[in-house]
Amino acid sequence: MRYAERLQKRIDETGSRLCVGIDPRPGDDGIEAVPDFLKRLVDGTWEQAAAFKPNMAYFEAMGLRGIEILEELMGRMPDEVPVILDAKRSDIGETQKYYAHSYFAHWKVDAVTLNPFLGYDSIEPFLGWEGKGIYLLAVTSNPGSADFQRQSLDDGRSVFELVTALGERSKSEGKETDAGYVVGLTNAGGVLAKMPDAPLLVPGLGAQGGDLADLAAAGRSAPDVINVSRGISYAKDDRSFAERARDWAAKISQAYEEAVVSH
Repeated sequence: MRYAERLQKRIDETGSRLCVGIDPRPGDDGIEAVPDFLKRLVDGTWEQAAAFKPNMAYFEAMGLRGIEILEELMGRMPDEVPVILDAKRSDIGETQKYYAHSYFAHWKVDAVTLNPFLGYDSIEPFLGWEGKGIYLLAVTSNPGSADFQRQSLDDGRSVFELVTALGERSKSEGKETDAGYVVGLTNAGGVLAKMPDAPLLVPGLGAQGGDLADLAAAGRSAPDVINVSRGISYAKDDRSFAERARDWAAKISQAYEEAVVSH
């Protein structure tokens, strides 16, 4: 089964497009409290999760112990839920080959985020993995996405369309790995109409304040997932992880239902 098919199957089974972001931040209890925190987070949210998204930076910030914690986490992830490793790697092809082996062969994640600005040959080492996926940074959720990604070229295209052209090329070449894109919800206006109908990983909901209406109304058939991290892991309320995940999954579903009714 291809990655996009597996993700779509999970969305169909759960009725949820919620991607649960995993961004551990050691508090007063220290690093050794993190594994239990992550176990409770995964156990409480997996039934509502279309995907999980561990962010590599938060584990690397804990040093070697953080990498061990990530490896332990990957070893007990529910088989039913695809895992997207948010690594945003970008390097020359030879180095990328080792990143791809690390993530797909060693940790066995289902997909990984990549920074594509070194060009097609820098993503090629990730494209020959059957059943896996990549998400290329196209339009990110930060204000700085206007500096490059949303700039216009002389031929009328936006820079992010050069990114989507890489994914479309991989598709035309029949690569085993499915290519999708990261599109920040906070900057999605005017962008979605130019995005191929490929899987989107959509940050920017929750703490970043993105609006689901444009995405839900876009009428896309690809298995898009919407990430919520802080809104589940670190919300300042008395609800459980499970309750927060259910609430966010319901908000996302409601937005899509309202879009169907209005159209």
